[in-house]
Amino acid sequence: MDSNRNLTSPNESLVDLNLTDSCDHMSLLSAQYQKMLIPTLYSLIFLLGFLGNMLVVCVLFHSSGRKTVANTYLMNLAMSDLLFLSSLPFWAVYYSLDYNWVFGQFMCKLCGGLVTINVYASIFFITCMSVDRYHAIVYPLHSQSSRSVLRARCVSAFIWFVAALTTLPTVVFRDIHTFPNNITACVIYYPSTYWNTGLTLAKNTLGFFVPFVVIASCYSRIAVHLMATPTHLEQDSARLVHVLHMVVAVVLAFFFCWFPFHVLAFLGALGELGVHWDCWVLQAINKLVPIFLCLGFSNSAINPFLYCFVGNHFREKLWQFYGGMLTQKRDSISTRLSSFSRKLSDLRESVPMEILEHQSISA
Repeated sequence: MDSNRNLTSPNESLVDLNLTDSCDHMSLLSAQYQKMLIPTLYSLIFLLGFLGNMLVVCVLFHSSGRKTVANTYLMNLAMSDLLFLSSLPFWAVYYSLDYNWVFGQFMCKLCGGLVTINVYASIFFITCMSVDRYHAIVYPLHSQSSRSVLRARCVSAFIWFVAALTTLPTVVFRDIHTFPNNITACVIYYPSTYWNTGLTLAKNTLGFFVPFVVIASCYSRIAVHLMATPTHLEQDSARLVHVLHMVVAVVLAFFFCWFPFHVLAFLGALGELGVHWDCWVLQAINKLVPIFLCLGFSNSAINPFLYCFVGNHFREKLWQFYGGMLTQKRDSISTRLSSFSRKLSDLRESVPMEILEHQSISA
């Protein structure tokens, strides 16, 4: 494998490091463990995330109270995660075939674009949900007039537009290339290293640092507001504890899923800017980027459980939706059983009459 080509990341060419000959001896071991481990992790993330997000979409779509600001952002978040998760099986096959892309040029660009869209759209929707919760809890009276479904839809459309713009470098520069070892890889060739460095730093800033500051600030203010308001403590202490747990879970999940990956991406960008790294640092970055990328991708599978299944309100909607389906199915089965029972009863009553008629004719 050419160490100057990044074949280990389905995202952008995040770690385009020039390894020296003394560092290349570990590349084979790195490729072997990635070939076995990464496809397994991608498959698990796909199964859990796809089922969870599909359940979210179904419940919100059939819910009578789905037209709210929170549900608007939640629906768009689930759709963003579903679009991204649909590309994971292709990347899993890519890893299992030793970075050999067999799905053609169009799918190479499409799958790369879906990853990039999710990196920005998912985090932006989470940020919007955090800001909306902040206004709804800290400023409940003012938020009634400022929060509207129409505005949430306009914000969501703007987020999709911005996320789509971020895929332009992927659509233009990502392509399939055949290397001397007969590997057809799905990679990005930028005109210069400054492209990769600039896009990586933009991803660090706009895709992690700024959203995390906004999310942490919103939930910190929410926690301070709830603890400083005696009425909340007196009226519903259990609800306060639940909200605080949700606050901690949201911030920690976002941080621990994406922070390690963005740290490695930042170190790779510094290396491209001329910072000299020791051999063990370069090897650690190359080996850990796929693992930490899986950790970041797992946020798409965690989101349904974090924002929906943990919430009491969503569990009630889930029970109403599937409880109603089970009730209809049970009623249908009961109707069929009743109909069968009536037919069986009629058959039992008709059999003796036929026997008597037969006996009278024989006599």
